Amino acid sequence: MASQAYLDKMQLRQSYRNLWHVDLMSTMKADFPFCCLALWCGPCVSYMLRKRALYNDMSRYVCCAGYLPCSGRCGESRCPEFCLCTEVFLCFGNSVASTRFLLQDEFNIQTTQCDNCIIGFMFCLQQLACIFSIVAMIVGSDEIQEASQILSCLSDFVYWTVCACMQTQHKIELDKRDGKFGPSPMMAVPPVQQMSRIDQPIPPPAGYPPQQAYGQTYGYPPPPQSGYPPAYPQAGSYPAPGYPAGYK
Repeated sequence: MASQAYLDKMQLRQSYRNLWHVDLMSTMKADFPFCCLALWCGPCVSYMLRKRALYNDMSRYVCCAGYLPCSGRCGESRCPEFCLCTEVFLCFGNSVASTRFLLQDEFNIQTTQCDNCIIGFMFCLQQLACIFSIVAMIVGSDEIQEASQILSCLSDFVYWTVCACMQTQHKIELDKRDGKFGPSPMMAVPPVQQMSRIDQPIPPPAGYPPQQAYGQTYGYPPPPQSGYPPAYPQAGSYPAPGYPAGYK
């Protein structure tokens, strides 16, 4: 049942309409100092971003944001700060991904095709490096061993770079949420139960303006009549067919 709930949540995430304020390719340009900080101090930045995503209320904390089977079973309620430190240092990749899912589900943010390609390339490179390492261990060839080491270094470099860009993307999105880009109003803190993402069939509204296309607002009822005449004549409003009076 739990695995099916995760699959349903992943399918629901594909229908999200909002976009990240900055895509992965533009994060270094958008906030280069923070991207460097995330590259060299990844676990510390992950701790800071998760706490900030929880509105600095650690009573809301659940291990891996409730997206893994271990969530809620690690004694988080007794010592959430220690549990979060353990998560970001021992499961750094999961901590970054959990914060990402947390923001996506709260703000209905979809993952673009470009972001999917970058993340997919990172995973494929890691798998390829692992395969080369296993083959080099079995065969014992120096050439394959050297190739596996090069691939391992390359995959690690791509992994840490992509994670740094993702965390910069999360930080910019939180800046947008907190109104640091302009006079947009601060959004209210959601109730505690909204931080558990699996049990939500439909994500709550996040305060972002709805997207419009051709005058129609998605997900909202049509606006009430404002006294203007209809764009098209309604049925029965045309004059009766025939010739005008006095025509001969």
